[in-house]
Amino acid sequence: MQIANELQPALAAISGGLGDIGLAIAGELQAAGAEVALADLAPESGKGNHYGQLDVTDPAAVEKWFDAVTEKFGRAPNLIIPNAATATFKRHFEVSSDEWRREIDVNLNGAFHFANAGASRLLKAARPGRIVLIGSWAGHAPHRNLPAYSVSKAGLRMLTRTLALELAPHGILVNEVAPGYVHAGLSGRVFSEKPEIADAAARQVPVRHLISAVEVARQVVFLCTGDAAHYAGMTLLLDGGLSLIQGPVFE
Repeated sequence: MQIANELQPALAAISGGLGDIGLAIAGELQAAGAEVALADLAPESGKGNHYGQLDVTDPAAVEKWFDAVTEKFGRAPNLIIPNAATATFKRHFEVSSDEWRREIDVNLNGAFHFANAGASRLLKAARPGRIVLIGSWAGHAPHRNLPAYSVSKAGLRMLTRTLALELAPHGILVNEVAPGYVHAGLSGRVFSEKPEIADAAARQVPVRHLISAVEVARQVVFLCTGDAAHYAGMTLLLDGGLSLIQGPVFE
């Protein structure tokens, strides 16, 4: 895949950049010809990419991070990937107020700050771009052990649509990639620690296998190609058919 001609030279900004999915997105975008700037909470480097430590819940810090990237590359990023996320694996009445607040702040407010900072610079420069938010099938399918995460991803889906409506006339297309069970990142840690849970999850998926970080990343790249020129406010649901299961399953 190749980044759309009107987006060349392409520069990607990825939050949550040191996680499995963030690094996979970085690798696939680089293979498609983009330069990459990563943001994350960890102090270490971005494994060969331009890297800056960032807490996406701090809007002033987000603005400063984008300023630093713009100065470094001589232009603002035009591929903006709000990917930073956290999850609390607890039932609804077990989640504390602080855990709930943190999850909404990172997953939803952080995506808002990161997308807005990137889009505002593109609007000022009258340049086209792409914003791809990393959502989840939990945005429409409530999870008993992930209530705050589900709520935050539901909000993220509407954020995708409101941003898309605002920005599409300016050539900035906003879309969401919504994975199901990914054997990477937040869920990947659980699957790695307890392989029996990974096996059970794979059996629940109609296509009978889990998603890899690279598969998620390739959908992000697709949304940055010329073939996705009419995608605006769309959700690419990558759940292997999980959302098709509406009633009891007898096997």
